[in-house]
This record gives sequence, structure tokens and C-alpha cells, in this order.
Amino acid sequence: MALRRRPGLRLRAWLPDFFLLLLCRGCLIGAVNLKSSNRNPVVQEFESVELSCIIMDSQTNDPRIEWKKIQDEQTTYVFFDNKIQGDLAGRAELLGKTSLKIWNVTRKDSALYRCEVVARNDRKEIDEIVIELTVQVKPVTPVCRVPKAVPVGKSAVLHCQESEGYPRPHYSWYRNNMPLPTDSRAHPRFRNSSFLLNSETGTLVFSAVHKEDSGRYSCIASNDAGLAKCEEQEMEVYDLNIGGIIGGVLVVLAVLALITVGICCAYRRGYFINDKQNGESYKSPGQPDGANYIRTEEEGDFRHKSSFVI
Repeated sequence: MALRRRPGLRLRAWLPDFFLLLLCRGCLIGAVNLKSSNRNPVVQEFESVELSCIIMDSQTNDPRIEWKKIQDEQTTYVFFDNKIQGDLAGRAELLGKTSLKIWNVTRKDSALYRCEVVARNDRKEIDEIVIELTVQVKPVTPVCRVPKAVPVGKSAVLHCQESEGYPRPHYSWYRNNMPLPTDSRAHPRFRNSSFLLNSETGTLVFSAVHKEDSGRYSCIASNDAGLAKCEEQEMEVYDLNIGGIIGGVLVVLAVLALITVGICCAYRRGYFINDKQNGESYKSPGQPDGANYIRTEEEGDFRHKSSFVI
């Protein structure tokens, strides 16, 4: 005989699950919970930014709020004891209960910011959320170095550098206001050139310059915050005059040979003999061996008259 299922048995079967669900919901009630609308805000320098920290669930009417800045492995207070602390004092405030707004951000504000909430009346009393702030910095005018003159067939290196921009800028070179590719071999328009451009370092390297490489060169440093350009600089590529160089060398050698011959002739003719030594060579001889004497009328003795040599 078939057994009939009692209606009460089905009800008793799911009642334990229902009470378990109510119990679990009761466990979550009173647990402080935070969220953020943007955990990775990006802002340009000197603008304002909001660091979002929102309390979703809490039974505490007046929770304790703290903001901390983590930079270079050091942690400092930003908001503590209900006031702004540190280098943000005077240019930051608390929005609502927990969010933080910063005015006139600088590159030094790029860091991790931790929002901490302590709710004493909640079963889960503490929660925190970390926000990473990135401040972009526009590049300043880059420093460009361009050789003024390079002989045909020689190598040449052009430099472009900028140290202020963040994130790190990329570099692009222009010749006569025309952008240059990173590799001249990949573009038919520059088939007569042989250069490579490193957009990370800003160097433009010519393995062997051609006459077509002459022109006005400029460089642009750019990132997400903006760009900056250096002034144009002229680079001239000239032909190397081999015949003129050889002729110049021969002229110099001829002049040196004439100077050498002239010095030798002057030396042989005695122009370089010392005057003092010349005078001593012709000095009169010393005291002679004999002398001529004459008698004086008054004293009757002899007096030296002239010298002679026997």
C-alpha cells in the first residue's frame, strides 16, 4: 500500500535552512564595511582630487576616522584627531564622513592613502581601504644637443632629455617640422638616411649621414599630462674636400722646409753666435814680455813707452 507524504514533513525539512539563513544575516548586521568609487585616481599636477572612502554598513553613529599616507616605506598621518595633519594641512578637508579631498596636488602627493574606520558599536569594529593616487606632471622644455656640422659618411648623435615629467615622457624628433620614424629603413621616404630613434631615451643616431640629412631639428617630450618642445637647431652635412686637405698639408710641409733651410743658412753665417763670446775672442793680449823705456829729464829714470813682443 502506497504511503502518503504528510504536508508537515516538507515544512519541517526546510525550516532548519531558513533559521540558518536568518542566523547568518544576523552575523553580518553591525559589521562596518568600506568601499571606494575609485581606488586608483589619476590627476594632473595643481588640480584637485577626491579620495573616495564610503561606509556601507555600520551601527555606530560616530565612528573614528583616520587617513594615513604611505610613501617610500614610511607611514604618516593625514587626518587624525579630527584634523588634517602634515604637508596636507591647509589644502585638504574631509568630505561627508570619511572621503578626503585634496586641492592643488603636487608630484609629492603621489602615494598610497589608507582610510581606516573604527566603529565601537559594531560586531566587526575595524575596516580599512587603500587608495593609490597618481599625480601626472607635464614635461618641461627638453634640453636638445644637435651637432652643427658633420662631414658626409660620418656618424652623428642627437640628444634630447627632460627630467620633470611624470609618467616618464616619450620623445619624438622632427626635421624641418616633419616627424621622423624610429627606423629610417622602415619608411621609403627616408631611404637615403640611416638613423635609429630611441623614443625612451631621446637619442637620434645616424650611422652615416647623407647630404639629405641636413636641416633644422627639434624634439618633443610628451606624456599623458602634456608636452614640451625644444627650439630648432641647424645641422649641416658637408662634403669632405680630400684634395683641399692634401694640398693644405703639402703647403704646411713646404713652409716648414723653408724655415729649416733658413735657420741652417743663418747658423752657418754666424748669425746665432753670442756677442759676448765674439768680443772675448778678439780681446787684446796680456802684458808683453818686453817694453821700451825712455829717460825722463827730471828724475833720470826710465818710463814705459810702448809694448812689443820679441
